[in-house]
Amino acid sequence: MPKVGMEPLRRKALIDATISAIGERGSLDVTMSEIAGRAGVSSALAHHYFGAKDELLFATMRHILAELTIDMKRVLHAAATARARVSAVVAVNFSDAQFRPEIIAAWLAFYVEAQKSSDLRRLLRIYARRLHSNLMSGLTGILPHREADRVAEGTAALIDGLYIRRALKDGVPDAATAIALVEDYLETKLDKRSPQ
Repeated sequence: MPKVGMEPLRRKALIDATISAIGERGSLDVTMSEIAGRAGVSSALAHHYFGAKDELLFATMRHILAELTIDMKRVLHAAATARARVSAVVAVNFSDAQFRPEIIAAWLAFYVEAQKSSDLRRLLRIYARRLHSNLMSGLTGILPHREADRVAEGTAALIDGLYIRRALKDGVPDAATAIALVEDYLETKLDKRSPQ
């Protein structure tokens, strides 16, 4: 039986190893044995903590979403205006912690796998609702509700689309260009805003 204090560290090491393996492979076609080796634990211990590979993949996606949620709460708390809230949501999605090759590859792999896994599909729906809600928290202070809803949907589609496009390219992700593209879209929409 592993020491209780070591369990969270080993679980985290397995999740980090999963992200690394998916990032390197560009798909979920990784084995528990490979992940365990990267984490420096036995395959038996990986199975002990997570059971099957699907459970480890689910835990990994939950971890990525939890990290994004923590980052999002931090930047939204610091945003002083409605417009700053919208920009904060965009910026955090392309931050160094989020917009890195292995996380981008993991998102793309999870989107593909969600076509077969109802659990992953449910997590991605939660992510989509949170992103929409976070964008709306700023946009409703600038635009009428219906218009804010459309702009939030368009902004979310751009964020997701830029992740997909980045996953298909080699090299270091260019967060500044991604942010500029989304901000250009927002400025176009906000310049045409209706009076409230």
